[in-house]
Amino acid sequence: MSFPTHRPRRLRQSPAVRRLVRETHLVPSQLVLPMFVREGISAPADIGSMPGVQQHTLDSLRRAAVSAAEAGVGGVMLFGVPAVRDANGSGATDPDGILNVATAAVVEEVGDALVVQTDLCLDEFTDHGHCGVLAADGTVDNDATLERYTDMALAQARAGSHLLGLSGMMDGQVAAVRDALEAEGFVDTLILAYSAKYAGAFYGPFREAVDSQLKGDRRQYQLDPGNGREGVKEALLDVEEGADIVMVKPALPYLDVLADVRASVDIPVWAYQVSGEYSMVEAAAANGWIDRRGAILESLLSIRRAGADAILTYWATEAAGWLREQL
Repeated sequence: MSFPTHRPRRLRQSPAVRRLVRETHLVPSQLVLPMFVREGISAPADIGSMPGVQQHTLDSLRRAAVSAAEAGVGGVMLFGVPAVRDANGSGATDPDGILNVATAAVVEEVGDALVVQTDLCLDEFTDHGHCGVLAADGTVDNDATLERYTDMALAQARAGSHLLGLSGMMDGQVAAVRDALEAEGFVDTLILAYSAKYAGAFYGPFREAVDSQLKGDRRQYQLDPGNGREGVKEALLDVEEGADIVMVKPALPYLDVLADVRASVDIPVWAYQVSGEYSMVEAAAANGWIDRRGAILESLLSIRRAGADAILTYWATEAAGWLREQL
């Protein structure tokens, strides 16, 4: 009988060998924890569609941020849930608004230990749930929205945010925010551009988390799920406009786009493992259909393998603990 000429299995023969030759590595500092802080609540509130995730009070937000820092997580991304909303999202630019107050609190608590990041979008703050200012015909007015974004950027920078997450998908948003920051002296404030953010079915639990008022959809400004090249184009435009980091969102359904963006730009590329991805794994694990820990770590590793330098994930603190156990 003939024997195999090549024996790739030699590289899989033991845990020690597999660790030594592993191509892709995942460490706690590559994880970012998204967190929700809600105005007007006296105790953390569970989010029904996202088991294990809560809307925080300021006090519980501080504690969760400390836990993330102690686990070695690289950063936290803050989302505010205001008590009052209006058409222009006024709470987003109010220095005493929930997101800006929470930002200052978290920076004070852990600002030297991790990167404190803030979501820069109006959807949580508007009574219509869209990511910008509405025109008379009900569509989102791109350029009027940019004016609100620049005001929001300055409010967040003044609150101490290290990194602004521009998630609204308005044309020219990176250039507008960069110019505003530079003009006010915030030259070191980082911009994360949600460059390839797709309109789709994976955001449902997030909308519960922020008590979204959205009616309809966001297909006029978020990307069509069928378009991969357009995601790369958006990333290249954001790099040209001054983004420090670009993002693909969601992560697992768009690993091809993530890989293409990674191959096309020379700045960090991140990915957001969104609420729907989280909730699907949690639901399957709760039914005993999959190994929860294994599925979580495998999903994160696959996002890294596709090219993400960092990952926003609701499992960040928990996964970081597991990864530290493996060291």
